[in-house]
Amino acid sequence: MRVLGIETSCDETGVAICDSEKGLIADALYSQVEMHTQYGGVVPELASRDHIRKVIPLVKEVLQMANMDKSEISAIAFTRGPGLMGALLVGATAARTLAWSLKIPAIGIHHMEGHLLAPMLEKEKPKFPFIALLVSGGHTQLIRVDKLGNYTLLGESLDDAVGEAFDKTAKLLGLPYPGGPSLAKLAEKGNTDRFHFPRPMTNRPGLDFSFSGLKTFAITTVRDNPDDDQTRADIACAFQEAVVDTMVIKCRRAIKETGLKTLVVAGGVGANLRLREALGVEIKRLGGKLYFPGLKYCTDNGAMIAYAGCIRLLQGQEPEESFQPRPRWPLEELF
Repeated sequence: MRVLGIETSCDETGVAICDSEKGLIADALYSQVEMHTQYGGVVPELASRDHIRKVIPLVKEVLQMANMDKSEISAIAFTRGPGLMGALLVGATAARTLAWSLKIPAIGIHHMEGHLLAPMLEKEKPKFPFIALLVSGGHTQLIRVDKLGNYTLLGESLDDAVGEAFDKTAKLLGLPYPGGPSLAKLAEKGNTDRFHFPRPMTNRPGLDFSFSGLKTFAITTVRDNPDDDQTRADIACAFQEAVVDTMVIKCRRAIKETGLKTLVVAGGVGANLRLREALGVEIKRLGGKLYFPGLKYCTDNGAMIAYAGCIRLLQGQEPEESFQPRPRWPLEELF
């Protein structure tokens, strides 16, 4: 089975082909970051228009990379949600139209399930059951994964997602969009001892997160200190350390509460090298195993959607008649 995956949930157009026997055989990605940078964030209408321009050329590109004709595609998987309504509609329409013309099935995939399964694209794959930390611009969740489609939410952010908190703090420091990578790069020059940010909700039981208070603390710290390069680097460092420590503490709790010692980390913030380092040390100390996707598969991409679609279809899931996008779609609703 060869599944074409199409991802258009936000500001990246991703297309890939996954073979059920050979694995990923081709993938291509177009990022809209340069276009949105001048606005300091994603402009939904512009994102949708750019997906329209890029999705079909990328389909042709991956077919050429795989040395395939479109008639050799067995099925199409597309991101049904969550995400931006207009952007999702572009991918869904392209996928359904192509599937109809080829008389093959099309299946809608949950964007976060794609991220959750992205580590399966690597040579060393996690085995069920495991705990997943999903960290992105729109989500911060700890999830117990017993098998495909069997997900239990253990904790989530009660306000800002961690990626959103990174972006807002980066903007406060005058850093360009996307803020997360910019802040992480600046933090490398920071002094870890100068400022100490709180570790929110770690002094009480539970696995929920809260990051809006860190943004407020950053605002106060910027206001009360000199406006120079070193101070900004020190603030970025302190903010990042607070976020990383908070996630390490919550992951440690989840491991102890569930008894599961395998942790999967996925989503855009999963590319943060400081988070990878800190979780690596902690999981090793606990005698567990830690899995990340490759850096190129942390952000939105078509490969994870093609893989998720392939697995779903192999397990017998029937395509739905409706292709209505779901901008809001709780992961626990999957089966």
